[in-house]
Amino acid sequence: MKLERTELSLIGVAVAVAILAQFSPNWLVFTLTLAISTALVVMGVVMLMRAGLVSFGQGLFYCLGGYAVGLGGRFLGITDALMLVGLGVGVTVAISMVLGLLVTRYREIFFAMLSLAFSMILYGVLVKSHDLGSTDGFGVVDWSILGYQPGTGESGTRAALLLALVIALAIALFLNRYFKSSLGLACEAIRENEVRVEYMGISRQQVLYINYVIAAAIGSVGGSMTALTAGHVDPTMAYWTISGEFVFIAILGGTGHVAAPFIAALIFTLVRTYAVELAPNAWQMILGIVLLLIILFLPKGIWSLFTRKRRTAS
Repeated sequence: MKLERTELSLIGVAVAVAILAQFSPNWLVFTLTLAISTALVVMGVVMLMRAGLVSFGQGLFYCLGGYAVGLGGRFLGITDALMLVGLGVGVTVAISMVLGLLVTRYREIFFAMLSLAFSMILYGVLVKSHDLGSTDGFGVVDWSILGYQPGTGESGTRAALLLALVIALAIALFLNRYFKSSLGLACEAIRENEVRVEYMGISRQQVLYINYVIAAAIGSVGGSMTALTAGHVDPTMAYWTISGEFVFIAILGGTGHVAAPFIAALIFTLVRTYAVELAPNAWQMILGIVLLLIILFLPKGIWSLFTRKRRTAS
């Protein structure tokens, strides 16, 4: 299979980040890993947005992935990171296949609120579960990768980054092909005019259902990687503010390219980190101002800067 220019660029950037990470401070590696994990969840939000749907409940799948990692190690004795991530994907796909039958029948604010409702239901259940630590959550067991035990400290942080890079690259390459496939293009057609799509003989319900399940699975991977990196899970992963952050980042980056969520997630993570440090009582206002400026001057997201340069050059 011949790789496209975009795919070669993604591979090059991933390799460059992996090399630079070996010479970067531990805090930066940790921050970058969390940004990549967040970007994976945002990719799911972007998939839904490209179909004309905005989800304020993507934290549901983010939390399912994280808790699958925690519970898999705690009760099932699984320590391999890939198996834990796979467990999270399996659980999430099963649940999303059931929920998708209902939520994909709705549009606009109804879809957004219904997805949010399911996320908050999970949050309420976890908060009341004292065996799972209630509001405090619980720690994730020490994990390994194909028998290799990275341990804690710098070695564990760098191993988590490399794992996140490999997984993120694989998903980005897949989505780059998916967006250009008949199914991905059908999602964009549904966003523009659902009736015409039906007249073409395409089932909009089936397209949206498949898109919803794939977005849920990718969101689960982001939650799993966050749990492996941070070493802890708690119910706030399903809280509505977390889902709001994912939508914030999706708007910040735009939906024009698979790399946009990763750039936006890194910018968001760095801005929030320094905003909390410099203005702990006003960091939400700083993020709000950033979003307002993006909406005013870059309504199609940060990625529109690259497309503008391309058009100018041509």
